[in-house]
Parts: sequence; structure tokens; C-alpha cells
Amino acid sequence: MSELKRLVLIAIAGISLVLGIVGMFLPLMPTTCFLLLAVWAASRSSPRLAGWIREHPRFGPAVVAWEGERAIPRHAKWLAAGMLVLSMLVLALTVSLLWLKLALIAGLTLLGAWIVTRPEPAL
Repeated sequence: MSELKRLVLIAIAGISLVLGIVGMFLPLMPTTCFLLLAVWAASRSSPRLAGWIREHPRFGPAVVAWEGERAIPRHAKWLAAGMLVLSMLVLALTVSLLWLKLALIAGLTLLGAWIVTRPEPAL
């Protein structure tokens, strides 16, 4: 792998990790998808960073469950559902264009339905 490609992947991993951490605190900002992107990029450019994400006590279990089983832990489903509802409320109160508001809320509803129908990790 070229050094430029490795640096780009490291940058993607780092930016995605930061965005995932920010997403833990901000509604409308996803967390897990950024962490999955971070571990994907890090796996190809920095095995040490990928290992750190997978072994992290807060991020690791969800990432490992998704990579291994395409499963989402129950607590993560509840948290995601709660954040999606909060995001829909924010959208309902702040977006002025009715068609846009309805489209965004419908999209978040579909995302929520997809999340809650994923299997839970085997113990």
C-alpha cells in the first residue's frame, strides 16, 4: 500500500473516530456508523488504532458485535431509538419546510425500524 493511501485511511479513521465520539453527545449525529468507518479504515492503515477501538470498553463491544454477527446490543438499540426520537423532535420544531421535515422524520423512522430489527449479540 502506498504511503499516501495509508495516510488518507489514517485520516479517515481519525476523523471518523472524533465524529463518533461527538455523536455520543449530539442529537442528529450518529455514533456507531462513524466508529465502524473508523475501525474499517484503521484496519487497513493502522492495526494498532483498530485494535484500540475494538478493545475500548465503551466502543469495542458494539463494533465487535457488528463485525462478528451483524448484531446490535440491546442497550445500543435503546440508546439509538431514544436519540432518533430526540432528533425527530428537534427536526419537527426547527425545520420550516413541511415536505423536508416529513421526509427527514420518515427517514429516521425507517432507520430506527432497521436498527431495532437487527439481532442482538449471542452471549
